[in-house]
Amino acid sequence: MDMTNIFSMLGGLALFLYGMTMMSNGLETAAGNKMKSILEKLTSNRFLGVLMGALITALIQSSSATTVMCVGFVNSGLMKLENAVWVIMGANIGTTITGQLIAIDITAWAPVIAFIGVALITFFKSQKLDAYGGIIAGLGILFMGMELMSGAMTPLRDMPEFVNIITKFQNPIIGILVGALFTAIIQSSSASVGILQALAMSGVMPLSSAIYVLFGQNIGTCITSVLASIGTGRNAKRTTILHLSFNIIGTVIFVVVSMLFPFAEFVQNLTPGNIPAQIANVHTVFNVVTTILLLPFGKALVQLTYKVLPERPDLEDAMTLKYLDFSIFTNDYHIGTSAIANMQLFNETQNMLNVATDNVRKAFELMIEFKVDKYEKILKNEEYINYLNKQIVDFTTNVISNEFPLEGSQTIGLFLKISSDLERIGDHAINISNRAKELNKDKRHFSKVAMDEIGIMSSLCNNILEELKVLQYNDLRGIIDKVDVIEASIDKTNHQFSVNQLVRLKEKQCTTENSVVYTKVLTDFERIGDHGLNIAKSFYKIREVVKAMKMKRE
Repeated sequence: MDMTNIFSMLGGLALFLYGMTMMSNGLETAAGNKMKSILEKLTSNRFLGVLMGALITALIQSSSATTVMCVGFVNSGLMKLENAVWVIMGANIGTTITGQLIAIDITAWAPVIAFIGVALITFFKSQKLDAYGGIIAGLGILFMGMELMSGAMTPLRDMPEFVNIITKFQNPIIGILVGALFTAIIQSSSASVGILQALAMSGVMPLSSAIYVLFGQNIGTCITSVLASIGTGRNAKRTTILHLSFNIIGTVIFVVVSMLFPFAEFVQNLTPGNIPAQIANVHTVFNVVTTILLLPFGKALVQLTYKVLPERPDLEDAMTLKYLDFSIFTNDYHIGTSAIANMQLFNETQNMLNVATDNVRKAFELMIEFKVDKYEKILKNEEYINYLNKQIVDFTTNVISNEFPLEGSQTIGLFLKISSDLERIGDHAINISNRAKELNKDKRHFSKVAMDEIGIMSSLCNNILEELKVLQYNDLRGIIDKVDVIEASIDKTNHQFSVNQLVRLKEKQCTTENSVVYTKVLTDFERIGDHGLNIAKSFYKIREVVKAMKMKRE
């Protein structure tokens, strides 16, 4: 094999990979948002989940993109882990469509197909036509690369050294390792299967060698979801384990079947003389049969992920993000990024709200009875609130600065405002705690009447904060009206209690020092109510934006 053949093979590989990327990007642009909307509406129905996973992957021609999307959805709370297992099974079926397309020999028409695609991009100024042009041009370039690769590799079949290496692939372990490693490097099972088909078309690799490499390629494609799960929550990591376990179990089953029965001969007889089709059929049969076999055991697979990656109660007190996943800004798959970013912000601000609410409650308890350990816990919570606020600011900055499609980007600034209001609520809780510490240090205390009044203010503020705790966007309906009523009551109550305190001061029922502290505590609770109302208004605006987007899609 001379240098000309090597250069031709590299050029063909470059064209093939570029064509696949072009086609995938075009499909993602043309169908991405619609496919994301379908995924969001998934129910727990396993058959619907498999169907949607297969459909989406067939359209965007990337099981990696679908799996990464699942990792992001699970991490953000948009999808349950139990639903993700069906989508991942379907994604493995959908990814086989690329191999089947390659098996259809249209290489003679490849230059014409590429020209049509480029013409759509060049001569028409339309974003939609650009996407379709990218799909068509990518398909043509892909086949041109296939033909160039196949022709360049033909001399390899006459090289005894290379034939000897290929023969070793008939060893299941070696074949699987080679396939997994190669696919992990290029991070696309569709691309690696296509390259395997090109190698087979040149007559270099028989099906008996290719079959085990193909099994390994199904395992290697999991590397993308593994990388996507780095820095995510434990459920997102479990999604990756689901993907990996599915392909490993399938590989074990088919290796056993191939060793006990003439599986390769059976596939050869389906399309004799057409080895690219044979490879495509093995890929399809592998994923369809594995899905059928494992479909009844979806819940067991989910339970397996909990065995592999159990809960870690010791992480609850750690200074960590529960929902924000910065890796969405670094992966190449942006389908559903808008929904993921918004849901992550929604959940993380709810996490921040829980911590702030806990601090407000504990701060009032310190007014009743000061305890050092409780005061220290409040300080620790305040550090966590500040940490979350900083991370949310960084996250929203990344969302705004990254140039990928974010149809829900208008809500990002609202989440930033919510985070700021929550941080201020945390500050007021610290103020109240410090005032309790000051009273305890000086061995001073409020009268029972004053404490009862502070208790009423605390209760009203807690009512507002509890109203703000919601599970999903739909629960935000009517929230602003409820909070507005409570906040108005806080203002009215604060005014009345301030008058009461002046009367007590005038009648010398309290000291000036205590009166000053009392007034400041009332002001802190009143400010907490104000920030609670601000948060309710922001949540209401977010709900309206989300509602408008859904109506637009429908």
